[in-house]
Amino acid sequence: MRRLRPALMALPLLAFAGCGSDTSRALGFTRDAPDEFLVTTRAPLSVPPQLGNLPVPTPGAPRPQDSRNAAAILAPGTTAAAPTPAEQALVARAGGPVEGDIRRQVDEETLRLDRPPSGTVDRLMNWLNEPPPPGIAVDPSGEAQRLRENAALGRDPGEGQTPIVQPRSRTFLQRLLGT
Repeated sequence: MRRLRPALMALPLLAFAGCGSDTSRALGFTRDAPDEFLVTTRAPLSVPPQLGNLPVPTPGAPRPQDSRNAAAILAPGTTAAAPTPAEQALVARAGGPVEGDIRRQVDEETLRLDRPPSGTVDRLMNWLNEPPPPGIAVDPSGEAQRLRENAALGRDPGEGQTPIVQPRSRTFLQRLLGT
């Protein structure tokens, strides 16, 4: 009986090994992510009859067909109405129309803000070559006082020096460690 027990315990393992490589998927141990090509549809590729009539490609620009197709799907059979005078006045009062590449601009600004800080070795090697601070902080109480004084004297709000917060000096060790 003692020799039979290990053989009986190994029998299910051999049975699962014979099932193939899909055993873990069949038992639900693995998850498959959805295929992006099954979720979204793209127009099939085709060669136009005359290649000279194609628009010049712009790297990074959105595909013009996608926006037209999206508009046709979201609002079938409708066209954009001309803006009313009230809408035109509202847009003019808000500062005019926005630029078409606002997403690209936001992405660029985000990339500038999200640059990872340099590592400790970089800070140790370049401890004297500190870049300038990203901006100047305005002293809120001093600025409020300056604006009140300008309003009381009837001057333009932009007149005068804008008070700034003076950064405190850092010690050698703080500069070295980047704190």
